[in-house]
Amino acid sequence: MNTGLLVLRLVVGLLIAGHGVQKVSFLLGGNGLAGGTEEFRHDGFRGGRLTALAAGGSQIGAGLFLAAGALTPLAAMAAIGVMTVAGTVKRHNGVWVQNDGYEYPMVLVVASGSLALTGPGRWSADQLLGAAPWPLWVVVTALVAGPASGLLTRAVLHRPSAPHPAAPEGATPHAHPTH
Repeated sequence: MNTGLLVLRLVVGLLIAGHGVQKVSFLLGGNGLAGGTEEFRHDGFRGGRLTALAAGGSQIGAGLFLAAGALTPLAAMAAIGVMTVAGTVKRHNGVWVQNDGYEYPMVLVVASGSLALTGPGRWSADQLLGAAPWPLWVVVTALVAGPASGLLTRAVLHRPSAPHPAAPEGATPHAHPTH
């Protein structure tokens, strides 16, 4: 079991951290901070650069802490929060990732939550420091606060879509593809 938890922590944590690195740099195929800023603006978020820095920093920190098994419930909470936002962005595309759906963010949310529930395992910073197992109330609080913080972030930072201009009288309406 400890080997499985270690592998799960490393894969999930490093993937989440990698996504954060992409948002703020040119590493790992990222488009730099300007690209991360544009991504958030394109997805309808206020704050641009600050939003990209906050999301990227949250992903990097949460991912590295998950990978290390350090402060696992809090790391899971941050990962769940940022991936909940990602899921809301992709929600209108349906579930499946081949349609740019929310499948991948959902898997990362569930994996992060599962790590909070099971604990990070024997080979973790939490175990080394004597912090594991975490009290159930800490884990439950993290599991509630994670998605709640993501949904609150979405509500506060998301701009409402601009209404489509009305078609001139007599014009044939054209279908507009959705993002």
